[in-house]
Amino acid sequence: MTTEFTTHLTEAVVDSLKDTADPRLRELLAALTRHLHAFVRETEPTMEEWEQAIGFLTATGQTCTDTRQEFVLLSDVLGVSMLVETINSSEHGTESTVLGPFHMTESPVRELGADIDLVGGDEPCVVSGRVLSRDGTPLPGAVLDVWQANDQGFYDVQQPEVQPAGNGRGLFTADTEGRFWFRTCVPSPYPIPTDGPVGDLLRATGRHPYRPAHIHFIASAAGHTPVTTHIFVAGSDHLDSDAVFAVKESLVQDFTETDDPSLAREFGVPNPFRHARFDLVLNPVQS
Repeated sequence: MTTEFTTHLTEAVVDSLKDTADPRLRELLAALTRHLHAFVRETEPTMEEWEQAIGFLTATGQTCTDTRQEFVLLSDVLGVSMLVETINSSEHGTESTVLGPFHMTESPVRELGADIDLVGGDEPCVVSGRVLSRDGTPLPGAVLDVWQANDQGFYDVQQPEVQPAGNGRGLFTADTEGRFWFRTCVPSPYPIPTDGPVGDLLRATGRHPYRPAHIHFIASAAGHTPVTTHIFVAGSDHLDSDAVFAVKESLVQDFTETDDPSLAREFGVPNPFRHARFDLVLNPVQS
């Protein structure tokens, strides 16, 4: 390989971008070109290997549907999603984590206290807490988009013949004191989809596909930066080996077994039940 030519080639491609109107786009494309060319110079892939790489990316795109995002899954298992999230997250407030590939449909609007488990999981659960500003001020009217797998480890979009649309999902509005609560089932650990190119990648690298049990949240409020996060079930399998590298210690929460008949009646669940309590803290938008 002629180093002089390959270096000149990289410079020529970067130079071809000089008339890009958007300066940020020009910066991103130039950096991508340099890093991609450096990767090729370092690894010297054969033509067959490069064709396999193109085929893998093509298959990844072809696997995407209205209810499945294989490219998000690929970004997740390579740790890129968490890297982008971490770079863009604040040092204050609730820590963010990956969106994941299953935020593909709108969550139905539900009243506070509603049950998002429409198929009746074995273990009733209540999730409650508050949405607060960084200084501890409650955020009345904050909106929480919630979605989760069922107690068998599947999202509604994975089992349209079994789960009704919207199962495990809800769009809630916090009350005048920033409080929220809803009923659900305790989610289960589950494998990410492995019947596509990402599954092939995991098998080729000897990696398992499992995620620890968790519930997704997007919390937003006027004048504040939204946060995309999870809460993970304390004691769940795979907390130390999440297939998408998304576990942060501050997001691991106890789903406490609660024996309190009066509280169970208040929440409308059988006693005993599991109860997760936590607050979501948002950062004010910087002026």
